[in-house]
Amino acid sequence: MLNAVLARIDQNQNAAIERLFALMRIPSISTDPAYAEDCTRAADWLVDDLTSIGFTTTRHDTPGRPMVVARHVANGPHILFYGHYDVQPVDPLEDWNTPPFAPQLEDGAHGKLLRGRGSADDKGQLMTFVEACRAFKEVTGALPGNITILLEGEEESGSPSLIPFLEAHQGALSADIALVCDTNMWNRETPAITTSLRGTLAEEVTLHGARFDLHSGMYGGAAVNPIHILARALGALHDAHGRITLPGFYNGVPELDKATRAAWAALDFSEAAFLGAVGLGVPAGESGFSVLENIWARPTAEVNGIWGGYTGPGFKTVLPANANAKVSFRLVGDQDPEAIRASFRAWLQAQIPADMRLSFKSKDGSRGLNMQTDAPVYRRSAAALGEEWGQPAAMIGSGVSIPIVALFRSILGMDSALIGFGQEDDAIHSPNEKYDLRSFHKGARSWARILDDLCRDGWQS
Repeated sequence: MLNAVLARIDQNQNAAIERLFALMRIPSISTDPAYAEDCTRAADWLVDDLTSIGFTTTRHDTPGRPMVVARHVANGPHILFYGHYDVQPVDPLEDWNTPPFAPQLEDGAHGKLLRGRGSADDKGQLMTFVEACRAFKEVTGALPGNITILLEGEEESGSPSLIPFLEAHQGALSADIALVCDTNMWNRETPAITTSLRGTLAEEVTLHGARFDLHSGMYGGAAVNPIHILARALGALHDAHGRITLPGFYNGVPELDKATRAAWAALDFSEAAFLGAVGLGVPAGESGFSVLENIWARPTAEVNGIWGGYTGPGFKTVLPANANAKVSFRLVGDQDPEAIRASFRAWLQAQIPADMRLSFKSKDGSRGLNMQTDAPVYRRSAAALGEEWGQPAAMIGSGVSIPIVALFRSILGMDSALIGFGQEDDAIHSPNEKYDLRSFHKGARSWARILDDLCRDGWQS
């Protein structure tokens, strides 16, 4: 049966591309209210498509953009698949070589590619799973198992409706495992399962000095300059070895186990090429750790922006009344975002003179996540990927944060398998976004293999 399903995916390629292009033509930009109706159109398109292949599908309106939930009840373990149909804005439009919502099939350096906004993030990725389900339906007359699909319309705008929605539909959405297709392969030949994510925490800081900007000739040398104070304090966030100096910051940071360190060391990864691609050559981060360890398994503190005073053409010689900065942290293991927030604020307060004050704007934090890679679901998914790609699947970490995975664990009580088919050069969030046709085609075949394995007899062994 599986071979027939795989053959049907091959036969369906042209039609599958046209379906994807139809979805990509809808400018479902969630962050811009001007595109609210387009987000609803994309949700309705998905409702119709999923219903046509046998799912019971509903559009759930929220205070923001709609959620789409498709359900097929069958015997066996319950699988939840997650993707998002909303996309990033296209600015700067003038940097696009083709219209962002007029998708095209092009020749690329590594073969055919699908060009347009949403091709990789995340419409092309989510449709790989849908196309696998479609092939099962066409070949067998039924969907492969006990499957729920959740497609979000606000992932690119902070998911403001997601937590209430998960809490309100906890019973229907709770499953044995979540499958998430919003990540990359290790390289063009090697599939990957992402098994760890860093959490995140962000603070916008304003340091208030004098009541108004001061003339630097009249007050320079007598009055405090907030930019000097804030820059000096933020510069002290790291010591000479790259370690973060906040009290208690490393509480909950685990040591990397030998097996994982050895597996990462065995990956075909060039630190020189990784940094050289962005015009750098000297690794930063904590001393004593490899580049992969620093981006996958170590926490960070980064100043993402700093400003104050006059920054226009020419000079305006003032001591600014305020200085501002945006600071973010990437967290691992059991680090507590709220404890680190409190430590950062208290530490920064201790760095400033008594006649200055601080104010903060916060962004919700999330903890880091680590999956149990020896669990059967990961082993079996890795084996299915290896059969399709002819290369063993790499178990990799990720330096980024994907909040939905933490929410699945905290609200729905389940872990996730992060399996995606993107490439580093897909230009997601940027002009000229693309998705390799090979990723789209073999991604669908990969999901067919995974579903056949997991739905046929589960993953308990």
